[in-house]
Order: sequence, then C-alpha cells, then structure tokens
Amino acid sequence: MISDVRFYLSLLPRRLPVMVVLFLVSSIASVIIAQRLPPMYSTSATLLVESPQISEDLVRSTVQVTASEQLQVIQQRLLTRSNLLDIARQVRVFPEQSTMTPDEIVEGMRDATNISLSIGRDQVTLMVISFVAGTPQTVADVVNQYVNIGLETNSAFRTNLSEDTLAFFQQEGQRLSDELGLQNAKIVQFKNANADALPENLEFSLDRRSLLQERLSRSEREKQSLEAQRANIQRIYEATGIVNNPRDTPLSPEEAQLNQLEAELRVARSVYAATSPRVRNLQVQVDALRAQLEATAPRDGGPDESDDLNPQSAALTISLAEIDGRLANAVQDIEDTTEELEILQASIEKTPSIGIVLSSMEREHENTQALYNAAASRLAQAQASQRVELSAKGERITVLEAASVPSSPSSPNRTQIVALGILIGLGLAAGFFALLEFLNQSIRRPGDIIRALNVTPLATLPPIETKADKRWRRAKLMISILIVTAAVPAALWAIDTYYMPLDLLYEKIKDRLT
Repeated sequence: MISDVRFYLSLLPRRLPVMVVLFLVSSIASVIIAQRLPPMYSTSATLLVESPQISEDLVRSTVQVTASEQLQVIQQRLLTRSNLLDIARQVRVFPEQSTMTPDEIVEGMRDATNISLSIGRDQVTLMVISFVAGTPQTVADVVNQYVNIGLETNSAFRTNLSEDTLAFFQQEGQRLSDELGLQNAKIVQFKNANADALPENLEFSLDRRSLLQERLSRSEREKQSLEAQRANIQRIYEATGIVNNPRDTPLSPEEAQLNQLEAELRVARSVYAATSPRVRNLQVQVDALRAQLEATAPRDGGPDESDDLNPQSAALTISLAEIDGRLANAVQDIEDTTEELEILQASIEKTPSIGIVLSSMEREHENTQALYNAAASRLAQAQASQRVELSAKGERITVLEAASVPSSPSSPNRTQIVALGILIGLGLAAGFFALLEFLNQSIRRPGDIIRALNVTPLATLPPIETKADKRWRRAKLMISILIVTAAVPAALWAIDTYYMPLDLLYEKIKDRLT
C-alpha cells in the first residue's frame, strides 16, 4: 500500500502541469463569472390573514373560505399571464424588454417571483412575496404591485361572494313569496268553491242536521195528527151532523191560516237569519194575509144569512179549511226540511274528501312557508355578512411588512462562486489524474510484470530515454497544455455567445441544484 502511494506520488510531477492548468482554468473562469454576473436585488412583503373583528357567534359570515384557500387564490391570480405582463410593462422590469416576446417576459417574471405560504395548525397564516431584479427600485415596485393586486383580489373575492350569496337568497325569497301568494289564492278559491263542505263547518252542519231531523219528525207528527183530526171531525159530522168544536166562535180559515203563519214565522226567526229566503217568504205571506183580512172585515150589520141557515155545515167548512191549511203548511215544511237535509247530508258526506284535499294544500303551504322563513333568515344573515365585508370587519388580509427598496444586492455571492470554481478545478485535476491512471494499462513496475505475465523478474531496468524521446514527451506535454488552455476559454466563450450568457447559466444551474 505504501509502495503504491509512493509510486503515484512519483507520477504526480509528470501530471502536475496539466492538473495545474485545469485548476487555473476553472478558478479563472469562476473569477470571470463572478465579476461578470450583474448584481441582483431582492425584496419581499409579508401578508397576514387576520381573524374577523366581529365574532362569528354574533354575525356568521357567508364567505366560508379557509385562509389557505384565500392565499392560494391570490397566488394563482398573481401569477396569471395578464397580471405578469401588465406589471412588467408598467415597471419596465427587464432592460431588453422591448425585444422580448410575451412568453419570455412571463417566464422571466415567474422565474424571478417567489411566493411562499406559511400555513399550520394553531399558528398565524402568512404569505411572503419576493422578487429578484437588477435594480432596487424595480423589485420594490414589483412587490408592491403584487401586494396591491393580492389585497384587491381578496377584497373583491370576498365582496363578490357575499353579494352573490345575498342575490341568491333575495331571488329565493321572492320566488317563495310568489309561490306562497299562488298557494294562498288556490286555498281561498278552493274554500269558496266548497264553502258548505269545509271541515271547520262540520260541527255546525252536524248540529244543523240534528235540528232539521228533529223538525222533520215534529212536522210529520203534526201532519199525522192533523190528518187524524180531520178524519175524526168528518166521521163525527157524518154520524151526528154536529161538528165537535169546543170553541163558541170558530175562526175563519184566513184567521186560522194567519195564526199558523205567524207561529211558523216565530219558529223560523229563531232558527234562520232575518235575511234568509224562508223568513222573508213567511213575512210576505203574513203581511199579505193580514192585509186581506183587514180588507174583508165585516161592516156594521146583521149576521150572515148562510150561517143562520146551516151553522154546523159552516163550522165543518171552517174546521176543515183550518186543518187543510195547517196540513199544507206541514207538508210544505216537510218538503223544505227534507230538501235541506239532502243538501246538508251531501255536504257532510263530501267533507272528508274536501278535508283531505285542503289538508294537502295547507301542508304544501306550510312547507313553503317554512322554506320562506328559512330563506328570510338566511337573507338577513347574508345582508349582515355583506355589511361586515363592505366595512372590512370580517376576515381580511393585511400587510404585515411592506416591501422596501434594498440598499445592497442579494446576489450573486461572488466569494461562493470563486470558491466553487476552485473546488471544481481541484476536482478536474484529481479526475484527470485518476482517469489517466485508470486508462493506462502499460507495465511500469515489477508488480505489473508479475500481475500481467505471472512471472517473477530477477531484475528490472528502467526505460532509457534518448534526447529525442525527451523532446517528444515535452512537446506532447506542451501541446496538451496549450490545447487545454485554449479549449476551456473557447468553450466558455462559445457557451456565452451562442447558447446562454454565463451568468444566466450559473443561475439556472444554481436553481436546479437548490
């Protein structure tokens, strides 16, 4: 092992010139690059997401967007093509901007912009916006433009969202209000069309039916009693010729009918309203009959001769006329009561189906009313939320640290570039030495003979160089040094001229490595 180290150390002087050239070329190139790189300035601004100034327990915001989502929206909006082009044109970010295409401007702006988010649980949410450019004022102007766009984007986003929510609930409330109006109109129309069969009138209808049934029974009993009384009077008269009338002076048929109508009028007034057709009809009959009796009242004079001729026959006629009038009234009352009972019974039988339809309509109305109440409540909440957003009392983004004009460049780190070039030169020199030794398979030591030929030599003689060999070896060394010395700068010049400036190439390599 020690012999190998000594052997390679002995070879070092022969490789040293080329290694030194590689080292120097790399170091000089790094110095040139460090000197040629223009100074770059950087500044940043910090945005903070503040909590609402009014507690959400009091006014709940309708803008349900997390802080991280808001910052991501701002980040995407800042890096849009239109915004980047507008900022670049306003600030004149690039010196050669007039010759650059829009795609190149956008790419350059995105490469020079850095946006980092600080989002975590139980910690404040921050956004740091930084920009790198060749002049201090440019970076400050660009970052300030970014900040303004971010604040405007957040404010417009929250305001538009609250306004859209408010408009939605306004439209929803108006729609439900119109629907409630239509349903109310349908319910009123349905109730008017079925007023006699509504469920709320069922109890009254049942009571009315009971009253009519009782009245019908009373009228039928009265009819039967009158028919029996009439038959009894006729039978007695035919048998005895005498009318069994307890009254000394019987009433005339008109008077008996008047008494009957007045009794019916009193009963009708106790049952019906004063404006009902039956009450008015009875009143008209009573008035007409009373006027007739007054007109036919007997004048001062003697009694009727016909009554003196046959008083029993006259009494029979009067009694039968009275009974017939009462029978006619009873029959008419039975017919009217029966007709009213049929109508009332039909409405009672129709009430359940009417109630089902009406209940369905009322349930639909109640559901719509509940939706309207909920929409009205949400509308009030949306209005309060909009006022909070317009007054900037809700969650908002503020500038925690504004961008300032930098006083010193942030890059490049020239010392670091030179140190990196020196390290690369040392690596190239070491790699050159190792590569030559790896590729050189010639026999140079006794150990090489043993490994190659499996023969142990008795003695070894070093190669004997002539003067021509020495001159040729030195010539090859000088040619190699010249080639390396010329090739490396030429390659750097070609890269800088035809491919990419070395400063930009360095930045790209640095970005890739970091």
